[in-house]
Amino acid sequence: MASTTSSSRLFRPLKIGSKTLQHRIALLPLTRNRNDNEHTPITIMEKYYADRASVPGTLIISEATATSYEEQSKRNIPGINTEKQVAAWTKIIDGVHAKGSVHFQQLFALGRTSDIDYAKERGLPYRSASGVPLEGVDTAPTPMTETEILQTIQDFVASSKNAVAAGADGVEIHAAHGYLLDQFLSSSSNKRTDKWGGSIENRARLTLEVVKAVSAAIGPEKVAIRFSPFAGFQGVAKDDIEELYTYLVKTIKELVPTFAYLSLVEVRGDPGEVVLGLKPANEGKTLDFLLEAWDNFAPVVVAGAYTPESAVAAVDGRYGKYDVIVGFGRPYLANPDLVYRVQHGIPLNKYNRSTFYLVMSDVGYNDYPFSQEFLAAKIGA
Repeated sequence: MASTTSSSRLFRPLKIGSKTLQHRIALLPLTRNRNDNEHTPITIMEKYYADRASVPGTLIISEATATSYEEQSKRNIPGINTEKQVAAWTKIIDGVHAKGSVHFQQLFALGRTSDIDYAKERGLPYRSASGVPLEGVDTAPTPMTETEILQTIQDFVASSKNAVAAGADGVEIHAAHGYLLDQFLSSSSNKRTDKWGGSIENRARLTLEVVKAVSAAIGPEKVAIRFSPFAGFQGVAKDDIEELYTYLVKTIKELVPTFAYLSLVEVRGDPGEVVLGLKPANEGKTLDFLLEAWDNFAPVVVAGAYTPESAVAAVDGRYGKYDVIVGFGRPYLANPDLVYRVQHGIPLNKYNRSTFYLVMSDVGYNDYPFSQEFLAAKIGA
């Protein structure tokens, strides 16, 4: 790697909300099923997050966290709804802060992406915007009632308050990759004829109401949102991408006076490609139209199979006129000192996909080594 990496804009400070990052590399949300069977984080997760916060001033974004008991509908994903869950997250976030880094809690509702058998076992609803089943799934979700939709908004508010109570510096609303908010955004999954479906304005209503309510509850400087405009993963392909997402970001700018950040997934970050090996449906398209519409209202996290080299090229070249942060997922899992390695041109550990989802296991989680160079530098010691 070129020795000029450390002089890149990638290693210049940047403010998100009221917090200042010391560089522009972030840990992306990574579901890894290390929570216990009651959806509470366990002790090994404290080390995992603290290790990846080891370079001070790093943005750490948590794994997707269920907004309510009803949305804890996949095994071993976390919640932040009970006193025990909040207490467990408090320990994790304290560890991130002890390293001088910044923690945002990603929050999501699953809708029709729930594990049907597990939901049935626990007596949880299986629901979505409409009764459109996921491809390959025999059971159709129940269309949500107005009451359930309004409760979903309040669940985002309650879990956001809990995250802040646990010490989080902010929350990231997950409106991407086919989860519930994305199910409302897409006309592929949203066939409603009421005010929550049909037009772009109606399909965007739930997401925007969540942004508005959460911002009012915890302050807009503590609120971020994630979109995956090009992803067709989990049946949310869209034929009005530019119109829909331009409307979303322009409306967010009208709704709130400030914002923490906008997180966007590149075409190559579609889980359909990354996980399933499918050819991306929108190959060749770019995020340029969205960054232009957003116009540096707040920093933008970009994600999608970035390497150290392409991260430098992104912040110094392609996105040079924007305040961009580059998110890393799988490489960050395998390299707790990833920020240091990128800055100093140190080769990365390779990740082991077969250990990604080993329930409550340290294997493939806390057994990836720091570089000898990082240990010798005694960062934060």
